[in-house]
Amino acid sequence: MRIAVMGTSGSGKTTLGRKLGRALAAPFIELDAINWLPGWHDLNLNDPAEFTRRVEAALAPEAWVSDGNYGVVRGLIWRRATHLVGLDYSRAVIMPRIIRRSLWRSITQQELWPGTGNRERWSEWLKRDHLIWWSWRTHKGRRIRFETLLADLDLKHLKVIRITHPREADLERLLPRLRDV
Repeated sequence: MRIAVMGTSGSGKTTLGRKLGRALAAPFIELDAINWLPGWHDLNLNDPAEFTRRVEAALAPEAWVSDGNYGVVRGLIWRRATHLVGLDYSRAVIMPRIIRRSLWRSITQQELWPGTGNRERWSEWLKRDHLIWWSWRTHKGRRIRFETLLADLDLKHLKVIRITHPREADLERLLPRLRDV
């Protein structure tokens, strides 16, 4: 099984992806960990060819679970995937998650991706591009964009599962759906 988990920021893509990877004994591919280099250097924007090369290498195994929404590699991932799990949650679900996560990361100063030194800083919270504000601004448009992509792209080879409430992402409920679809 090759599962792509997609959804807007704060929907729980990484959390679900890790759980699915463990449950299925499949490698988990965290696209943010591939994208973000030390000093918040963004491969997706600054070196898309290198980002694509790294993602292609990560997708080489026969089974995997990936998370993320990077447009430059979306087609590559979706063409190789066998399943697409779309986390389609309301803003009311997502915003508290993002705020809690940012608060925790700012308090603990945990490194977001090993070896990068990238951490959330309190000084960034009021900036327009902070994840909290960015998620608020882009939530509706991203949900519409995903709907359009799912309708327009040739995804007949993919088994698509749309999840609209967090309880549907519980592995006891989701794993049978992945196997039965």
